[in-house]
This record gives sequence, C-alpha cells and structure tokens, in this order.
Amino acid sequence: MRMETLERFLGSLSDRVAAPGGGASAGLHAAQAAALVAMVARYSDGEKYSEHAATITAVRNDTDQLRELALTLAEDDASAFGAVGAAYALPRSTDEQKEARSRAIAAALVEAGRVPARVVAVAKQVVGLAEELLPIGNRNVISDIAAAAEAARAAATTARVNVEVNLNGISGAEERTELITSIAEVDDITTRADKVTAAVREVIGR
Repeated sequence: MRMETLERFLGSLSDRVAAPGGGASAGLHAAQAAALVAMVARYSDGEKYSEHAATITAVRNDTDQLRELALTLAEDDASAFGAVGAAYALPRSTDEQKEARSRAIAAALVEAGRVPARVVAVAKQVVGLAEELLPIGNRNVISDIAAAAEAARAAATTARVNVEVNLNGISGAEERTELITSIAEVDDITTRADKVTAAVREVIGR
C-alpha cells in the first residue's frame, strides 16, 4: 500500500473489494496527522525558535516515527481483514471443523480489532504532540496544526467504529475488555483535537 499512487489507492478504496476499507483509512488519517505536525516542527527551526529547540526536535522525531507506525497499521488492517475472511471461509461440515472454524474466527476478529485500537493510541499521541507544538511552533504554518488535529480526530473516531464492529463477534471477556478499554478515550481525544483547532482559529482570526 505504501508504494501505490494515491489514485490507485483511492480506486481500490472505492472498489467492491474486501480491503482496503475504513480501517486502512483510519491509519492513513493518523499518518497524515503525524506528517502535518512534523512539517510544522521542521518549519519551526532557526534562532527564533532556539529556546524550544529540544522540544521541537523531539516532536519532529516522534511524529516521524508515528507516521511510519500509522502506515504500518493501515497495511496491517488490510491483512487482518483478509484473515477474518479466510477464517469465515473454513470448512464446517463436521463438528470438529465447526469448532476449529469458530476458534479461528474469534482469534481473527480479536486481531482485526487490535489494529484499529492501536490507531486510536497513535491518534492520541499525535494530538498530544500538536498540543505541545501549538504554543511554540511557527505561526506561518499554524493552520497545519489544526489540520493535523482534525486528521487525528478522524483517525480516532474511524478506528473506534472499526473496533466496535469487530466486538460484535468476540465473546471472550478478556478480549472484549481489552478492546473496549482501548477506545474509551476517543471522546477525550476528539475534545482535545477540537480545542487545538479552536485555538488555531482564534490565532488566525486576530
């Protein structure tokens, strides 16, 4: 997926194929959010920003890593969805086959839920880094911090839906608790992202 053109990816996304889908989109939202924060950090260099150089460098490095992680998760989502489809396609002619199929489906759904759960965690980190960079970053590109916050918001909310849809087929109490816990902070993430955007709009509206 990393090597596809944007046009080809969107073509695949719009096509009647199992993947990519919403989960991959969530990962891409998170990757774009991280990239935008990193871009603002790179514009915030030189003597004018020397007082905050260490923080800006740390934000840049962290968001570069998060961008790569988010892209990996976008690819992992497609693989996880494929594993779910393969599990559902297993034979079920005998009781043993039915039992094996049920176990395989349950395991695949858990993994398919864990991928977007990790996207939520990435989105949370990106919003935190946007908050950190907002007061010290280059004001000429401050609108991109808002763009990053909005992309992170989309990543978190999209990923939450993709966790929830997999929860419907998971009966294990431990796994359900794990996944439910992973999306518990999404509303807080969206609130924080909204505040970043509001703060940026206040600055550019002066």
